[in-house]
Amino acid sequence: MDNAIFPNKFKAALAAHQVQIGCWCALANPISTEVLGLAGFDWLVLDAEHAPNDVTTLIPQLMALKGSSSAQVVRVPTNEPIIIKRMLDIGFYNFLVPFVETAEQAAQAVASTRYPPEGIRGVSVSHRGNMFGTVPDYFAQSNKNISILVQIESQTGVDNVEAIAATEGVDGVFVGPSDLAAALGHLGNAAHPEVQRAIQHIFASAKKHGKPSGILAPVEADARRYLEWGRDLRRRWQRSGRLPFCNPETCRRV
Repeated sequence: MDNAIFPNKFKAALAAHQVQIGCWCALANPISTEVLGLAGFDWLVLDAEHAPNDVTTLIPQLMALKGSSSAQVVRVPTNEPIIIKRMLDIGFYNFLVPFVETAEQAAQAVASTRYPPEGIRGVSVSHRGNMFGTVPDYFAQSNKNISILVQIESQTGVDNVEAIAATEGVDGVFVGPSDLAAALGHLGNAAHPEVQRAIQHIFASAKKHGKPSGILAPVEADARRYLEWGRDLRRRWQRSGRLPFCNPETCRRV
């Protein structure tokens, strides 16, 4: 039986600059992820950088989200081709790559998700991502079905954000406000004016190059302010042990 590869609606929404409201999945548990998958978010980030996730915990969560309308995004622990390849092979199509500081690093992230000649992704003929070899045109369709968000979290990243945003294959720019605040000398204070100015600069630079931008919004007031600044992605924070933002009404209100 042949299966068809699904169009990447999240990638299309980014290209159309449609506001996408998301939530972090940081408990490494398929039940909590399944609950969030029913909450009405546009996208869910399965975190493999700071949360205790790896391939063995992510596969059950992907299975739990099979019936969800929320796009599944993985934040990889680092910008490494082998790690990204493994995430592709288990079925992820959307990537958030942390701590990108240069256009070269952004280009590496893109190349890691593409088969040759466009990239350097290793080839396996049968894996979960291609429904174990039952998608006949997977190799032809895969490269254009992947989305890449790069995370700006340092002064160097801020300095190079225009070149990063202009990198071919980068679908959007995401701000890591906590690390950015620390890098700018304001650990624990992302609300500091210097940090906020840097965030505005990132948003403006992304917009200049036709790319959407997003950021962590811990509270509704932050989300509204950032929305006014013109970004297209928002991520609401899931505290470990609680699911405070899994109400669809919250999504609609913001």
